Amino acid sequence: MESATLLLVGLLIVLLWLLTQKTRKQPRLPPGPAGLPIVGNLLQLDKKAPFKTLLEFSETFGPVITIHLGLWRFVILVGYDTVKEALVDQGDDFAGRGPFPFLLRATRGYGLAVSNGERWRQLRRFTLTTLRDFGMGRKRMEEWIQEESKHLIARIESTKATSFDPTFFLSCSVSNVICSLVFGQRFSYDDEHFLSLLKIISETLRFGSSPWGQMYNIFPWLMERLPGRHHKTFANVDVLREFMRKKIHEHQDTLDPNLPRDYIDCFLTRLNQEKHLPTTEFHYDNLVSTVLNLFLAGTETTSSTIRFAINVLMKYPKIQEKMQQEIDTVIGQERCPRMEDRKSLPFTDAVLHEFQRVLDIVPMGIPRYAFQDIAFRGYTIPKDTVIMPLLYSVLKDEKQWANPWNFNPDNFLDQKGNFKKNPAFLPFSAGKRACVGESLARMEIFIFVVSFLQRFTFSCPGGPDSVDISPEYSSFANLPRRYNIIATPRG
Repeated sequence: MESATLLLVGLLIVLLWLLTQKTRKQPRLPPGPAGLPIVGNLLQLDKKAPFKTLLEFSETFGPVITIHLGLWRFVILVGYDTVKEALVDQGDDFAGRGPFPFLLRATRGYGLAVSNGERWRQLRRFTLTTLRDFGMGRKRMEEWIQEESKHLIARIESTKATSFDPTFFLSCSVSNVICSLVFGQRFSYDDEHFLSLLKIISETLRFGSSPWGQMYNIFPWLMERLPGRHHKTFANVDVLREFMRKKIHEHQDTLDPNLPRDYIDCFLTRLNQEKHLPTTEFHYDNLVSTVLNLFLAGTETTSSTIRFAINVLMKYPKIQEKMQQEIDTVIGQERCPRMEDRKSLPFTDAVLHEFQRVLDIVPMGIPRYAFQDIAFRGYTIPKDTVIMPLLYSVLKDEKQWANPWNFNPDNFLDQKGNFKKNPAFLPFSAGKRACVGESLARMEIFIFVVSFLQRFTFSCPGGPDSVDISPEYSSFANLPRRYNIIATPRG
């Protein structure tokens, strides 16, 4: 009996030692809330505004948090200091993009948005260079946006100060800018096929941002076997892909390598130059998916931001009036605004920045991915972890912004009324995976909104008090509420 007891004690000692050794070998994960088997922390999150729950978690667990959603492990980065340290100071470590099922299915694994390594480096470098060559951030692009603003103003004037929904007008205009860059053409606002594509874009992004879209990312093997909207969504994506393929074939038939007209021409020329190189990433599949990436990203986010801007102007008519007074003084009501005017319009510029800060259109950022163990702030983020830079916590960081929960242009003005930058203004994210179209989006927001205010005063049929500028939360994206508006021509 005594020997059996000694043996049991010995076995317990050995077991405790083995457990201790195992614990020592485990990486020091960031802390986080306990979860349930299989679903993890999924049921603890606000399904429409999960970023709010994540911010609440940080109050208990700190600015670097581990959660589990299904079989996925997430590390959440909270606050400006944390996000900047990761995405900028350790940018190489946090440049990965994960194998997210929704994006992989939509892009078939090709293109700029989902790529990593050499594919990502080649496509990103080429895309940035080509877009700049075709005017992104330069005079030529400015002229395209000015020209498109004239088409949009003419369409708004045709409403004759009666109420209308501006959603598809704005989507047409913003999409036409990216179409000029990518396809070398613009489309009529009455083109039924073009309007149907814009509707598909809107519905696709809404689904991808919805709780059902996020469920597809977490449990793709299950969702594929269940009926639901995701099947229609992917069928619609195939319609978009077919449109891209048609445009590419049209370009192939009329290509002149010495006179490139747009992004597709430049890609096809590079494809022909490198078709014999086994390591090239310039092939047909990457072209189709990258054009699809640009078309999707270049339409909905910027048009939603401008629509939100109109909502705010209707909500705060005194801000609208003050912007108009400044614009009238500097530019007048006839000349098209130019980007060089921005430095002479500090209040207007501050309001435009505050539009983007408050809307916070992608509150959880576009997730990153750990392709190897990452040492960060005394923790180890293990390989195959999804990393989420919580931009919501940056754009609402109480250490960086005065009264961050309200609309306040003073966030971007000094005591003398001059425009001031804030390093925590990161609506386009930061680091090596920051949005490639940032300078284009900034230019569009400035030229379109200033052009509107030169010509119109915006109001809501129900008056300012009827306008709610809090976003409609949809799990992944914040979207402005839809209102009918009245655009009264200015005298």
